[in-house]
Amino acid sequence: MKKKSSLKDIFLLQLVVMIYTFSTIISKFAAQASKDSIFAFLLLYGAEIVVLGIYAVLWQQMIKRFELSVAYANRAGALLWSLLWAVLIFGEALTFKKILGALLVVLGTVIINGQKEGTDDI
Repeated sequence: MKKKSSLKDIFLLQLVVMIYTFSTIISKFAAQASKDSIFAFLLLYGAEIVVLGIYAVLWQQMIKRFELSVAYANRAGALLWSLLWAVLIFGEALTFKKILGALLVVLGTVIINGQKEGTDDI
């Protein structure tokens, strides 16, 4: 059994998850560029593959540090990061339902990360 995750480890894990969400940003830009320029589309598509490759390598390092259930619970943070990018980069509306959903995801992640070793409260 692995040790309880430190705040630094959780931060690094969320950084890796954030890198993963960059691929969705690039993907959206590629979809928009496909209407105008095949070159821009291919360039963005290539960038997305590079970002996903970087993410894959970093993710392998993260699952060495964490129990798999904790790592995957933190991966749900991608929803929060994607919501943030949607609002900041693409100007999408931030609704009550989106905020509530993101808070539930964050709460679930905090519960999983806060669980003490060897306890199964459920």
